Amino acid sequence: MAVKILSVDDELDLELLLTQYFRRKIRKGEYEFHFAHNGLEALTMLLKEKDFDIILSDINMPEMDGLSLLTKINEMQNPALKCIMVSAYGDMGNIRQAMNNGAFDFATKPIDLDDLSQTIEKAVEQINYIKTMQQEHRQLESIKGDLAVAREIQHAILPRIFPPFPESAHLVDIAASMNAAKDVGGDFYDFFRIDNHRIGFVIADVSGKGVPAAIFMAVSRTLIRATGLRAVKPSECITYSNNLLTEESTNCMFVTAFYGIYDVNTGEVTCTNAGHNPPYVVKADGSIRKLPFSEDFAVGIVKDYSFKEESFLLERGDTLLLYTDGVTEAVDTEENEYGEERLETLLRNTLHTDCQQMIDNVKADVKTFVGEAEQSDDISLLAIKRL
Repeated sequence: MAVKILSVDDELDLELLLTQYFRRKIRKGEYEFHFAHNGLEALTMLLKEKDFDIILSDINMPEMDGLSLLTKINEMQNPALKCIMVSAYGDMGNIRQAMNNGAFDFATKPIDLDDLSQTIEKAVEQINYIKTMQQEHRQLESIKGDLAVAREIQHAILPRIFPPFPESAHLVDIAASMNAAKDVGGDFYDFFRIDNHRIGFVIADVSGKGVPAAIFMAVSRTLIRATGLRAVKPSECITYSNNLLTEESTNCMFVTAFYGIYDVNTGEVTCTNAGHNPPYVVKADGSIRKLPFSEDFAVGIVKDYSFKEESFLLERGDTLLLYTDGVTEAVDTEENEYGEERLETLLRNTLHTDCQQMIDNVKADVKTFVGEAEQSDDISLLAIKRL
């Protein structure tokens, strides 16, 4: 694209001088000159055509002088539009005022065209730099907007209505929460009704953060849910999901996951832990029990791996709390971790609360602990209480 230059001068000879001197650049399409003979005429042209790059303006002109024109140009707030002021060598007072008012550079009459050519080239370098920055800023704004939409979509695919199963509200209480460290996250939770007495539930943490983790999260969540709805055992669900994700995984991405099936009538939980943090069972009497550490791989690492399965019973009043490592590995400003010990202490002191209150208590305690430190990882929690 040609650099578009507007020369503003009441001396008509200057038009001939500039077109003759810059004829090669004009012929090559590098420069495109336009001419006005006073500030008012120039301002009219600027308002009609918004794509001028350089204004080469005399200071002393009829109807509207160069300093007044410069003021009007500043009001346009276009940092990519550069003004080069021209005046007699003895007019240093006005030249100085023009520079103080934001002119890019100046030239003195009689104009040294070689020097003016260098000044224009210097202005073009600045203009190109600013336009590049503006383009990158627009791209960043576009990406920011896309991420905001992606964040809304990500939250929309997670269950957000509590209690989720009104017909079983007298038997089971469920609540969940996911807070991403970035615009979008890699954590997810889910729960769904398999039949009239069984509920499938899952909490998972994708390796990495940001957009790649969010995409892998959406795929993993959809796959586990679709498989779980077929009423297969948790070990079969995770094994099947693992085989598909291992084939499709790029950049060695994987996901730790805890998938279980809860029987609302008996309180029995059948589950498979694929490398995820062991959940806690908070007993009705205030004692807590951590489930055994998983010896299984995370999902998406080893194809044809057979995942194990275990079962345990939730007594009436017991709560199963699942979480991602964004809770226990949250750090304060001195890089101290929140840790499992603090979480266990909090859970022991959390008596006779519903699932939502338990989750809120954990989140509030973590927030108090980290203080002013930036959230370093996604934080997700899922609680199921037998009533």
